[in-house]
Amino acid sequence: MYPLLLFSHSIVRWFVVLTLFLAIYRGVRGWQGSKRFTQTDDSIRHITATFSHIQLTLGYLLYFNSPFIAYFRSHFKEAIGQFEFMFFGIIHIALMTIAVIILTIGSSTAKRQESDLAKFRTMTIFFIIAALIIFIAIPWPFSPLSARPYFRALW
Repeated sequence: MYPLLLFSHSIVRWFVVLTLFLAIYRGVRGWQGSKRFTQTDDSIRHITATFSHIQLTLGYLLYFNSPFIAYFRSHFKEAIGQFEFMFFGIIHIALMTIAVIILTIGSSTAKRQESDLAKFRTMTIFFIIAALIIFIAIPWPFSPLSARPYFRALW
């Protein structure tokens, strides 16, 4: 089960990143251009939030099934001194949870706004804040925090 979770978490990350970029693009375009908030904009907002929730759920499942995290929890005093254990054991999960909460609040608040301009502005601001947190917390191959490959193999 662990390899499947790791693979799924690696793949769904890209859906989150792509839909988040698209939602931010549509939000900025609509906000700056005083456009109408269409059904497409609302669908992109909703799909972005949905993918982020799926990713967070996969992340929690991975967190509680990971031998890496099991070691971190059982040897906390030793592991906390090693940055990679601290990154995945505390920093990554905390930042991603905060980012998804911010994204969810933004999505929900944008949906309830009266004007199209307010919908675009709310979605854009909250999604950009969430994106910044997410991009800091993703273990990119080039990250000084903790490097992982762009894609994980299933086997």
